[in-house]
Order: sequence, then C-alpha cells, then structure tokens
Amino acid sequence: MVMRIRHIKKGHTGYYHSFGNCPYKKIHIIIETFKMNNLLKFFITFVFFSFHITDIQAKDKVLIPDAHSGSAPIGKYIYLFNDTLQTYSNADIVFVDKFVNDNKDITIFQNIMPGIIWAKFSISNQHNIPDLNLNLPYSNISEISLFIKKGDSLELLGSSGNRFDFKRRVVTNPAFVFPLNLSGTDTSVYYIKIKSSHPILLPLFISDKAELNETVNFENLFFGLYFGIILSLLLYNFFLYISTKDESYFLYIIYLFFLGFAQTTVSGYGFKYFWPNIPVINEYALPLTTSLAGITGILFTIYFLRVSFYFKRLVYVLAAVILFYFIAILASVFGNNELSYTILNYAGIIAGLLLIIISFMIGRKGYKPAYFYFVAWVFFLAGIIVFSLRNLNIIPYTSFSTYVLYIGSSVEAILLSTALADKINLLRKEKDESQVYALSVARENEQLIKEQNIVLEQKVAKRTDELQNTNNQLSQTLLDLQDAQTQLVQAEKMASLGQLTAGIAHEINNPINFVKSNIKPLQLDINDLFEIIDEYNSLHKKDKESVNKTLKDIYSKQENIGLDFIKNEIQQLIKGIENGADRTAEIVRGLRTFSRLDESELKSASVHDGLDSTFVLLRNSMPVWLKIEKHFNANGVIECYPGKLNQVFMNILNNAMQAIVSKQDKTENECITVETRDIENNYIQISIKDTGTGMTEEVKAKIFEPFFTTKAVGEGTGLGMAIVFKIIQSHHGKIEIESEPGKGTEFIITLPHIQKEDISTQK
Repeated sequence: MVMRIRHIKKGHTGYYHSFGNCPYKKIHIIIETFKMNNLLKFFITFVFFSFHITDIQAKDKVLIPDAHSGSAPIGKYIYLFNDTLQTYSNADIVFVDKFVNDNKDITIFQNIMPGIIWAKFSISNQHNIPDLNLNLPYSNISEISLFIKKGDSLELLGSSGNRFDFKRRVVTNPAFVFPLNLSGTDTSVYYIKIKSSHPILLPLFISDKAELNETVNFENLFFGLYFGIILSLLLYNFFLYISTKDESYFLYIIYLFFLGFAQTTVSGYGFKYFWPNIPVINEYALPLTTSLAGITGILFTIYFLRVSFYFKRLVYVLAAVILFYFIAILASVFGNNELSYTILNYAGIIAGLLLIIISFMIGRKGYKPAYFYFVAWVFFLAGIIVFSLRNLNIIPYTSFSTYVLYIGSSVEAILLSTALADKINLLRKEKDESQVYALSVARENEQLIKEQNIVLEQKVAKRTDELQNTNNQLSQTLLDLQDAQTQLVQAEKMASLGQLTAGIAHEINNPINFVKSNIKPLQLDINDLFEIIDEYNSLHKKDKESVNKTLKDIYSKQENIGLDFIKNEIQQLIKGIENGADRTAEIVRGLRTFSRLDESELKSASVHDGLDSTFVLLRNSMPVWLKIEKHFNANGVIECYPGKLNQVFMNILNNAMQAIVSKQDKTENECITVETRDIENNYIQISIKDTGTGMTEEVKAKIFEPFFTTKAVGEGTGLGMAIVFKIIQSHHGKIEIESEPGKGTEFIITLPHIQKEDISTQK
C-alpha cells in the first residue's frame, strides 16, 4: 500500500516519499480501515513518521573529523542515491529515504550514470576544527554542487564542474574544493549533486585549510616533477632526432607528447592552464588524448621493435587495436562517451598485454632494446594495476596509490629513452661487426680476384680481339649504311627534281619563245632606224642645195615606215623581252633554291618567299582547275635553312596536289589553302590544307616512317615525309596532321622565329 502524508510546517509544503514497504505498514492499514477522524489520524501518523525517521537517522553514520589523524577518504560515511529519471528537485531530495551506503572508502561508477547522482553525509565537528573543506581530487566531473541541509530545505554552498569556466571555482585547483561552513561543534547534513557525461569517481576527503593547502602544494609539486620529466625527455629526444634523423625518435617524441598531454588532461591541469575559458573541450579531451597516446604508442612500438620483421602478422592485430582507438575518438566526437570509455578500457587492456608479450617475444629473438621496452611497459602496467586496485578499494587510498600512475609513466618514459639510446649502441655494434665482416670478405675476395685475374686477363685479351674484329665489321657496316642512306636521300631529292624537270623545261620555253618571237620584228624596226640614221649621216657629204632635197626624201621615208609606230613597237617588244627574261629568272631562281638543298648556313629567310617559289616550280604540273589560296598573316622571316624548308613545302604541296588529282569525285571547289599566322612564344604556324582523299588513322600513324608509302610500286621511295619530319625536328619545330578519309588533309607546321640553340644539318 502506498501512502503519501502532507508535512505541515510553516513556510513549507511538500510530500514525503512513500514508505509503504516499511515495517509499520500495518499502522497505515489500520488508520485507513477504521476511518479515524482527521485530527487523530494526523497524530498517529506524526508519531509513527517521527519514529520511522528517527530510526533511519539512527542508522546513518556520522563523520567526526580528527585534527590529528590527517586526511582520509570518507567514502564509508557516504550514502548514495541515483535519481535516474531526475524526478526529484533540490527541495524534494531531503525527503527521499532510498539513500544507500556501499561502505567503501571510494565510490566508483564504472559506467556513465544516467540522471543525477546524490550523495549524502553527516559531519559532527566535535573537535571544533576551523575552516573545514570538502576535497574531491577527481576533475573529470561535468557538474557538481554541494548543499547543506537547513531544516527541511537545502542551501547551496558552491557549484562547479568541467562544464563551466575554470574561474567559477571557489578554489582555483584542478580538484573540486568546497568550504563546509561548519562552525563550532555543529553537526550538519550535506548533499552532493553530481551530473556527468564521464565515469564518476568519488575520492572524498574532509580537510582543514592548512592540510588542504599542503595537499594542493604536494599535488602541484608532484605534477610539476612529472611534467618536468616528460618535457625534459621530449626535448632530449627531439635533439637526438635532429642529430640522427632516426624515425624512432620522431615517433617517440609524438608518443611522449600525447602521453604527457593525456596525464595533464586526467589530472585537470590541462583545463586549468590550457583551456580554462573553453570548457566544451572537456567533453572530448580525455577520450581524444588517451586514444592518441594509445595510437602513437602502438606506432612507436611497431617501428622501434621491428614488429613487421619479427612477427609480421601481429602488425595487423596492432592495427586493429589502433582502429578501435579511432572508433573511440569518433564515438566521443559524436556524443557517445559511454561507448568511447568502454572501448578505451578494453583497448587499453588488450594493447598493454599485447605490447608486453610482443616485446618479450622479440627480446627472446636477440633484439636487446626489446627488454628495455618490456621492463618499461611492466612498470607502466604495474602502475595502472595499482591505480585500478585503489579505485576498486582493494588497496587503500594512499599517496603512493594516488600518484603511482605518474611514477609508472615516468619510469616508462625514462626506460624507453634508455632503450632508444641503447639502440644507437646496438646499431654501432652491428655496424662495427658488419665492417669487420666486410673487411674479411674483402680480403677473401681480394685473394680470389688475384687468382682469377690471370684467367680473366687471358679471356679479356681473347675477347678483346674478337670485339675488335666485330667492331671493325660493324664500322664497315655502318659506313655502308650511311652511304646507302645518303644515296637514298639523294635519290629522293633527285626524284623530286626529276619530277619537276619536264614541267620546268616547258615553263622556261614559254618566255624564251616569247623573247625569240619579238627579236625578228625588233631587228626589222632597228634596221629601218639604221637606214634613216645612215641618210642623216650622208648629209655631211653633200652641198647645201642637195641637202634640202635629201631631207625631203628622209622625211618622206619616215612617213612611209611610220617612225612613231616603230618607237612604240620597239618599246613593247623590249618590254615583252624584259617580261620573258624576268619570268625565266624567276623559274631559274626557284630551281637554284632546290639545287642548294645541302647548304649548311643558317640564315634569316622569308617563309612566304619559299612558298611562292615552290608554287612557281609546281605551276606547270598543277591542273588549271585547281585553286590556290594564300593567306599570309604572319611575319614570315625566320632563322632556318631555306633550301631544306623549301623541300618540306615541295613534298607536302606535291602530295596535296596528287591527293586531289587522284580523287574520284572532284568538284569545282578543289583547292590547296596555305595560311601562316604568328602564335605565342615567338613561333610561326604554317597550315597547308587540301581537299584531297584524306588519310585513315593507320596511315597517319605511319606517315613519317621511312619507306612507308601509299603509292604504287615504282611511283615513290617512301622517304619524302620521313625527310620532312627530320627537317622540321632539326629546326626545333613540330608537324601535326589533321585528316579524315574523304575530307582532306591539313599539315600544321610550327617553327620558332629565332633558333635558341644550334640546329643540326640534315644531310
């Protein structure tokens, strides 16, 4: 039966918690059964409830501090209650009778507790000790508040936690310290309200001001010594890393950093000195730093102990442990601290045992630094075990059990530094042994070499003769190949010239015949003029009377021959002869260019002149219906070998013309388009595009190979485009082809205006 009784008191209304399960349950049944009047019911209930409360309080332990006994944990005087659903307010908690005493020096909650943890204890200051304080030397609590019971209500004495700024604390210490405000010989009941997103540890102490200061000073001194050791080892190994460049030192430095950082975080000094105004870091700092210390410690172990050399498969096991540490970090970051701490507990145990076993096994294989590592981890693990046993109340809470973790990690760091130093001695010893072994091997090899030298000299002499003969044969073969190459190249040149000979001869005949046909009329006109001149010369031999007659005859003769007509005709004939001579000279000039293909002098020449001269030589062999379009948009003057460049133009234009002529379906728009343009970096680009048959991808891939040709047997040597490629390459240029079957071909030649270095001649 559940029954609630209103507590009547001035200034307070509230309800006691149900005590339906108490030994006096029958009294309530009787009250309800007999339906007593309200006054009698209240009296009986008040008497019963007072007796019940007195009985409970009589069972509560009361702490009596002793000024001479020193600081000791008060866990056996603590009564605990977990308000899981947070149903009780600060005013209601004084009426809750569910507090339980676990009778342990230190109360430990291994998992993160939901809701609110309430702790209650009573103190009787019978020895009148002034300035008593509650000291909780465990900094990893999110929220903690201390209340003193005043009548039926609670009065707040102080609140703190690593969820609030550090400056909010009454005493600026990593531990939580609250003044008890217990004056004289009073007896008071205190309530502690705890809410945390981390596992809770409650090593509670009652200390006076002097003892508290001594404790704080000792903690600061001890942590300062620990931090100094870690910092000294870190700097020492850093300088060794700078000197040796050994990656073991680098990994050890990282491990030391995170190990010291983790200990600083656990002790609360990280919050005090590094992020006092950013309390949100405390939500993730401990899982993060602990995980990073574990990860870097395993990585250092793998590299330092050469695990991959001795036990390669164990590397994968250690990698799995590292993965668990990363999962712990992610769990903390995403707000699941309970999972994070659980993983850290198991990963720490597994990693510690694995590293001890692995170091021992590797030491058994003769790797001496592994024994230092083994002893170091034994000390560190022993410290962890003692610390854990203290937290489990198996061993007492003493200064040694409190600071054993610092001692263990310090000894571990020192021994690992010693192991690294010993590794240098080991490497030096191995180096000396290897040098001695190398020296002995070298002496053996020297003797063996001496014995083999005689045989080798005989074989070398014999082989030298054979190589000399082979070399002579190869030299002769090379000369033969060079002669053959020269002949083939010359044959290609002569083939080009021979192909043009007939057209050039016909082209030269036209202006010569024109000159010849003008000579006869010019000769007749000149003879007429000579006759008139002779008549004028005869006047000097005649007298004055016959002169007039002769002049009349001369004038009449001038009229008959048409002197003015002769003058015009002579000028036209001479102009025709001049045009024929210029055209002949132009053809001869172009022919002379092709007759100087082997000149070796680099000079400035116009690309446009070379293209024009090439068109002149090809004019007679081009069909009359074939159009030529020229778009000279560039500054055509470049440094080159003009004759060799003209050969490039001749081969490409001749191939373009043949591709158009061999085309089956010709149109009236068949043409060859030549365009020049200047591009960036002081280069000229020459495009020669035709509307011929085009090329397949297979032909494009082989077009520049020597002796490759698509013409019928006997119509080409297959060297033309190979020579073109070599000439362009020797000019530090490039040639590209864009072609599709049936859509024509475009050759794009890119050449520098100025040659930055010497170019080789193309023989």
